[in-house]
Amino acid sequence: MKAKVLITGAGGFIGRHLTEEALRRGYEVWAGVRATSSRAHLPQDRVRCIDLKYGDSPALTAQMAAHAREHGAWDCVIHNAGLTRTVRRENFALVNAEYTRRLLEALDKGGCRPQKFLLMSSLGSYGAGDEKTFRPIAREDVRRPETAYGESKRLAEDYVERQTAIPWVILCPTGVYGPGEQDYRMEIQSIRAGFDLAAGRKPQHLSFIYVKDLAELVFRALENPASRNCRYLASDGRTYTDTEFARLVQALTGRKHVLHLRLPLWAVYLCCLLFEGAGRLTGRAATLNTDKYRILKRRNWTCDIEPLRRELGFSPAFDLQRGLEETLRYES
Repeated sequence: MKAKVLITGAGGFIGRHLTEEALRRGYEVWAGVRATSSRAHLPQDRVRCIDLKYGDSPALTAQMAAHAREHGAWDCVIHNAGLTRTVRRENFALVNAEYTRRLLEALDKGGCRPQKFLLMSSLGSYGAGDEKTFRPIAREDVRRPETAYGESKRLAEDYVERQTAIPWVILCPTGVYGPGEQDYRMEIQSIRAGFDLAAGRKPQHLSFIYVKDLAELVFRALENPASRNCRYLASDGRTYTDTEFARLVQALTGRKHVLHLRLPLWAVYLCCLLFEGAGRLTGRAATLNTDKYRILKRRNWTCDIEPLRRELGFSPAFDLQRGLEETLRYES
């Protein structure tokens, strides 16, 4: 009998790749997608979709109980659903944190407890690393998120860690990129057009993880008996600067001439403020906003993945160059 996995947020960028990896590994896949969400990227003949009732706790519990009676509990749950941008900042806490708490409670009370629950969190739950020594962020570090998004992820992690009914894993990936991702795609398109605008006079120290590596890591963590009630930071294990990222994209796209400019932080803040205001007027969440500014102004977004290597035997297959090459092939 196939192991059963529920993947929430399955229709999104990361969720689609998690679904592909689960199918490749032979799982029976249940895709948590809202009725209003696009399912265009899901192989619907190979997955079963479920619209989880996060907005109504009793209904969600009843939904889990009904699922357990008819199909049995999922062997594992990957809670990947969440917001990365929103017009109303309080939505971060509701969707990223409170909905996590409700799902855990419903799985427990509904008698649908999985053998392992994996929360897809974010390096943003820690906040930026030290900008004097540039020591990579470690999982033992105190979490001090500076953004509403990061705080919502920290709170979601707390909900997962405090409950005792379901074994868990928390993954905190750094910047995830690959085919279908939008934010880095915008930067790539800008460089293709001949412009590279970086934030701050000093380069940012960054880390990345290719989405296929992240998907492989998720199932490695789920399937390893030792990864029980553990958290991990995830990247490809290397450090890059924003300048190196831009120059690499320029080389891979064959763009001979690119205007590379570093904007002072006050100018970046002003742009974020203006885009955020426009988003409020139109009702559409802006990519650039004051929450994003708090990320752009920090210089150290690197992390230590030694626990992944030591405890899970994880070795990323893609460095930034190989990952960008594959991304560009898919999107060219």
